[in-house]
Amino acid sequence: MEITGKLIQLLPEVSGESARGPWVRGGFVIETDGEYPRKVAFTAFGEERVAMAKNIPMGSPVQVTFTPESREFNEKWYTDLRASRIQPFVPGQMPAAPATGYAWAGAPAAAPQQPVAGQPAAPAAQQPGFAAAPPQMASSPDDDLPF
Repeated sequence: MEITGKLIQLLPEVSGESARGPWVRGGFVIETDGEYPRKVAFTAFGEERVAMAKNIPMGSPVQVTFTPESREFNEKWYTDLRASRIQPFVPGQMPAAPATGYAWAGAPAAAPQQPVAGQPAAPAAQQPGFAAAPPQMASSPDDDLPF
């Protein structure tokens, strides 16, 4: 998920040592634009992500890519917005491709080519994104299957 706003506060860093080694957690708060601005707090785990927020000047517009996560403790629910990326935002500029994400495996590599007027269409086997049809088997006279 992505959201844009103005960076208004850096939260204090917390660090420690775990079985896997040292860790650091930081955070920041942005204020959204619009008729009813909202303040949204994010957490960032790891030195790399914490440094992303520290390198952006306070008050500048940012675009945050994040993952919401909720957990239950003592019959109460707590929600955390984990920032995976924070970058300066320039209105009207196309956003950069996400650093990580999911790609649909079924998406064709290229769009099929449209036939040009006056030219015969290429067989499906020659068009990008399409597999050739399997070869047809010769049917015997006593075969009653329609294919």
